[in-house]
Amino acid sequence: MSATQRKLTTIFSADVQGYSRLMETDEERTLTTLKQYRDAMGRLIMSHGGRVVNTWGDGLLAEFPSVVEAVRTAIDVQNELAARNAGRPTATRMVFRIGINLGDVIVEGDDIYGDGVNVAARLQTQAEPGGIVISNTVYDQVRNKVAVSFEFLGNLSVKNIAEDVPSYAVKVGESSSRAEPKVAPASAPQPAPVSAESSPPAASVAGYGRRPLSRLAVLAIIGAGLVVVNMLTGAGVFWAKWPLLVLALIGALRCVKNGQFGDCGIATLVVIGLFIVGINLLSWHGEFWAVWPLLGLAIVAGIRWVRRGNASAG
Repeated sequence: MSATQRKLTTIFSADVQGYSRLMETDEERTLTTLKQYRDAMGRLIMSHGGRVVNTWGDGLLAEFPSVVEAVRTAIDVQNELAARNAGRPTATRMVFRIGINLGDVIVEGDDIYGDGVNVAARLQTQAEPGGIVISNTVYDQVRNKVAVSFEFLGNLSVKNIAEDVPSYAVKVGESSSRAEPKVAPASAPQPAPVSAESSPPAASVAGYGRRPLSRLAVLAIIGAGLVVVNMLTGAGVFWAKWPLLVLALIGALRCVKNGQFGDCGIATLVVIGLFIVGINLLSWHGEFWAVWPLLGLAIVAGIRWVRRGNASAG
């Protein structure tokens, strides 16, 4: 039987934020702290049923048979290391970033390789110092099982992987009593530092997708109200078409932010194009002038698509 095989596993990737700076300041103390922190991390990984696959420099790679236990480990790690750092001067604190992905990997001996590992490493680089970023495959498994909040970060481009990876930040340190993983299918939440308008909507564990529905419902109710007012006071003129068009634009952009139409940039250009067509049709004077801005938007979308393809191929 071949020594090389494939399996589905949960990959946990971690490294130190600002490691080079710490080494320049005090090599011996940094190495001592790194060993202590990595030992603590290894202990927590083992206690949750995982195993450390490899360590290098300031990095650590582990795998778990359970997606939920991998996320719980990451939360425990960041909480324990935060407690250790609390007693240190700010300049000497060692802070890890963690990325977690559920994916197919190649197994050779004790090592694992492949796109699943690459995605976890890419997610880790996007994490805030002391933070955790997970892929959508992980989020789908843990959203109702871990009482923390999540923030949708958007679709991340990963080298040599054609499709972007939707990703979520795990909000470590927020009160779990709310039990609100604030996310929806490729949607985004708004933990304390992030406003509801700057990221996709939130949802609770018990009411998954509640907020996105309510916001779109609010737009629909406003639109219906405008139509009623128009009918009662319009005197034969349907002026409500303009605010309805704007409400449709807002609703479509909200869906784009929620990641429901793939590439957010291209989807935004499509929505803008449809909005322009709507203006042209609603103010029709026999000329389809929208063809020119549509051509410009198509060129921009094409350039974005080509660049995205090149980035994936690279």
